[in-house]
Amino acid sequence: MITLIGIEGYAAIGAGFIPASLSVDLVAPQGIILLPFWLTPLTATLVHGGFLHLALNMVMLVYCGRLLERALGAAGTVLLYVVGAYAGAAGHWAFGPMSAAPMIGASGAISAILAAYAMLFAERPVPAIGPIPSRVVRVVWLAAAWIVIQLLIGFASGGGLQPVAVGAHIGGFIAGLALARPLLLWRYRSA
Repeated sequence: MITLIGIEGYAAIGAGFIPASLSVDLVAPQGIILLPFWLTPLTATLVHGGFLHLALNMVMLVYCGRLLERALGAAGTVLLYVVGAYAGAAGHWAFGPMSAAPMIGASGAISAILAAYAMLFAERPVPAIGPIPSRVVRVVWLAAAWIVIQLLIGFASGGGLQPVAVGAHIGGFIAGLALARPLLLWRYRSA
């Protein structure tokens, strides 16, 4: 059993994704109700660590999301967002399965949106490498670049007061790469 302390804020503890909740019983501070662990990857997207955190996620959602919605439709975009949130939580869990610190923010879901945008709206073609088709090369290159960037950001942040959820960014991005084309085909399956 892990007892959570209330320094992160009531909303972060109650609605944030806490990796340790999958393995042990958590005890919240007096007056905080913990949501079911299976719901917290989604509710964590509604809680942010300040105005700048929220603004950056919203800018990316508006910029990339509006074009994705035209391509994937509203249902496809919402599905991508939700799967990205859960994939982000899985990635965050993989980086620290016993962590009692709540993960908040829509970064996993936004990373999925960003990855799908990069897959569907890239303007420069990527050449095939031998027998490896250009689509696969693009996916591998984008995934590798994103993972390296996120690891560098995580290293640079040094795990300060508000550490970056690197695993969430990586998990969401990989989900976006994996779902971009299937969701596009799903949207236009009868066309």
